[in-house]
Amino acid sequence: MSAPVLEIADLSKNYGGLRPLRVAALAVDPGEQVSLIGLDQPMAEVFVNLVTGASVADRGEVTLFGRATSAIADSTEWLALVDRFGIVSDRVVLLEAMTVLQNLALPFTLEIEPPSAEARERAAALAVEVGLAEGDFEKPIAALDAPGRVRVRLGRAVAFDPAVLLLEHPTASIDPRIVPAVAERVRSVAAARGAALIALTADRAFAKALGGRILELDAATGRMAERGGRWFKRWRG
Repeated sequence: MSAPVLEIADLSKNYGGLRPLRVAALAVDPGEQVSLIGLDQPMAEVFVNLVTGASVADRGEVTLFGRATSAIADSTEWLALVDRFGIVSDRVVLLEAMTVLQNLALPFTLEIEPPSAEARERAAALAVEVGLAEGDFEKPIAALDAPGRVRVRLGRAVAFDPAVLLLEHPTASIDPRIVPAVAERVRSVAAARGAALIALTADRAFAKALGGRILELDAATGRMAERGGRWFKRWRG
């Protein structure tokens, strides 16, 4: 069996909230889909920073691809680690005045006015993959609806085949009627690329539509419960 892409053990991190972020135990296998419920947006941001090595825990350990983030030696090693993640978050900046294709070309080139033929072709392939209509390709981002923005961020996130796709409250501003379609697209894109998927969400309908495990965090103890009430604790030895 392959080693987990992510393991967390006895984690605690103070960040100025009512209580620290605590996670007693979590392991995510390659290609697995996991939804985590119970992290509000500030706590989700802290979680993402911890699992990408952008910050370190006050207590406990985060292990990525078999290596503890506390052992990262320098910026070169950290940047190589970050390249293995794709992040779908409102914190990922979109260029509002630029078109969908220009924004999707950004991972491939800084020459986006206009993109080269090669960058445009790759951007168009991403747009199709994430479910954007061809009529949206030349729209400025400012003219896109909330689901369209999520799709653009998803395209940016998977441009370089990440090992782990992190979603940070992606459906917070989406009409609930559209959520299942967005979830299905996210799930299929991650599955086609063989990426593990970790969704931080308060949207139970979205979590259910993604499939995989649904875990709910008890913020006071850091323990994870599988949806349905069974306490879930998973360790790798």
